[in-house]
Amino acid sequence: MPTLVNYSGDGDFSTGSSFCSRKDGYHPSRKRHRISASLVVKSSIFEAKKNSIEILPDECLFEILRRLPGRERSATACVSKRWLMLLSSIRSSEFYGSKAPRGKVDPISNNQVSNNTELSSEDQDLEVECDGYLTRSVDGRKATDVRLAAIAVCTASRGGLGKLSIRGSNSLRSVSNVGLSAIAHGCPSLRVLSLWNVPSIGDEGLFEIARECHSLKKLDLCQCPSISNKGVLAIAENCPDLTSLTIESCSNVGNESLQAVGKYCIKLRSISIKDCPFVGDRGVASILSLASAVLTKVKLQTLNITDFSAAVIGHYGKAITNLVLSGLQNMSQKGFWVMGNAQGLHSLSSLTISSCRGMTDLSLEALGRGCPKLKQICFHKCCFVSDNGLVAFAKGANSLESLQLDECNRITQTGILNALSNCNSKLKSLSLNKCMAVKDLSPESSMLSPCEYLRSLSIRSCPEFGSTSLAIIGKLCPQLHHLDLSGLCGITDSGLLPLLESFQTGLAKVNLSGCLNLTDEIVFALAKLHGGTLESLNLDGCRNLSDASLMALAVNCPLLRDIDVSKCSITDSGIVALSYGVQTKLQILSLSGCSMISNKSMPSLKKLGRTLVGLNLQHCNSISNSTIQFLTENLWKCNILS
Repeated sequence: MPTLVNYSGDGDFSTGSSFCSRKDGYHPSRKRHRISASLVVKSSIFEAKKNSIEILPDECLFEILRRLPGRERSATACVSKRWLMLLSSIRSSEFYGSKAPRGKVDPISNNQVSNNTELSSEDQDLEVECDGYLTRSVDGRKATDVRLAAIAVCTASRGGLGKLSIRGSNSLRSVSNVGLSAIAHGCPSLRVLSLWNVPSIGDEGLFEIARECHSLKKLDLCQCPSISNKGVLAIAENCPDLTSLTIESCSNVGNESLQAVGKYCIKLRSISIKDCPFVGDRGVASILSLASAVLTKVKLQTLNITDFSAAVIGHYGKAITNLVLSGLQNMSQKGFWVMGNAQGLHSLSSLTISSCRGMTDLSLEALGRGCPKLKQICFHKCCFVSDNGLVAFAKGANSLESLQLDECNRITQTGILNALSNCNSKLKSLSLNKCMAVKDLSPESSMLSPCEYLRSLSIRSCPEFGSTSLAIIGKLCPQLHHLDLSGLCGITDSGLLPLLESFQTGLAKVNLSGCLNLTDEIVFALAKLHGGTLESLNLDGCRNLSDASLMALAVNCPLLRDIDVSKCSITDSGIVALSYGVQTKLQILSLSGCSMISNKSMPSLKKLGRTLVGLNLQHCNSISNSTIQFLTENLWKCNILS
């Protein structure tokens, strides 16, 4: 009987029933209990239990919770989901007391908030940026309203988050406007917000962010179909400090919201819009014209804009330094020509144009003349640009330092060589990728002037580019430091050797991956000619290379930091030679697919591991799991892939 009287369980008392401490209620007793006077005592106890704080309505709990200090407030969030969600609904301005300093994490945030929201130490890693703001990234299954509420409550006493990224959502309990509202209430100092692939968050969530987070500086929206012009408009009207806006694949965002951004966000410096069907000339022109004084970065991709927007860019883009135009099928040659001749892109230093049919030789020449400070340019899938346009552009772009051509199939070897020779600028980097018209010819190279400033040359996956062209390039580019010839199956030792011999300074980085016809002889020459300066060498897929190549590198290349000999004919002897070589700074070694390397290499790999931070042993089938485990345990500074 004393046990019954002193019982303090959670179940309600009922005559003829026994108590059970389980959370799913009580069960009928097999024995009939005697009714006694103690029932009166027990009944009063349970009446008091019913009159606990849990029976208070939300309005009363609201008044109680908002009067608690920061640490106690975070602790009460661990009581139940009801208390957590109620706390997260209270705005920072509604709490009693002063706001705590920003940039620290409340220790209570590592506790358990409810039975279903345990926050692990990994989840609770809040990075402190150099500007002092707390950051948090919530991905996939971790993205729920309860988790966001816990983050908001646990960091509110320290000023709240400064940066939040939500990528994807939980398929069963997807994050919604409720969770984003909790962040808005608890984190009024939020500076950066990124929402990627969160279809359940709509305008209501952005309304709360706009109402509470007036210091928002960067907004990134990607694949948010429930967000419309209304949500972006609210941000524009209430967040005047916005400096960066990215909108991608948001099908309900259009011109109206962009006009508001241009009108109210006078500090906007970066704008990126991609794949938004309702965005047209009216919205783009509004932002470009109204924010022309401070807008420096513009990225427009897959939009229904025309030559009118191109003309606005050319006229109002006086402050633009970085411009990306991609997939603009309605922009013609006339638009690009006007953009270049408008003489407004005086500050432009980086230009990327991809998959735009209007980019022709005529428009390219106009851009070369109209952008006097252009230093970097990339053309991707510009199928109407030919040799004539490239040479004309090179003559006009006096400040050009980097030129990249990807899948520009009308540009030939003759155009590239003449562009290098006639370039009046100090071109430092040239990159060609999948340019099918670049092939071995026999131009009169004696008439071409060398490009003395070129330091980096990359010619990748151009199948018709062969040994004859390499010899000519060697004469034009005597000062190269970085050489990338990956994927050139047609080059041989005899073609590459004159190129290596023509360089007046030593090479530092060389990429010959996929050059199937190269042998040990070319590695001997490379090690002998440039071993004193060579820091990085990629020989992935050069199947004819053997241990002799590693031995040559081991003897002649003291500065090597990165070696990739994946899928080469390397054996244990080559690894032994490398371990006894002169390399004292080797950090990354890739042996993926070297099936002839066995457990015998373990001592050598252990010796090399003194300096290694990365070791790739994937698909090395002759190395046992026990050897991999031994290396993993002993090379604790090295990240081993197996």
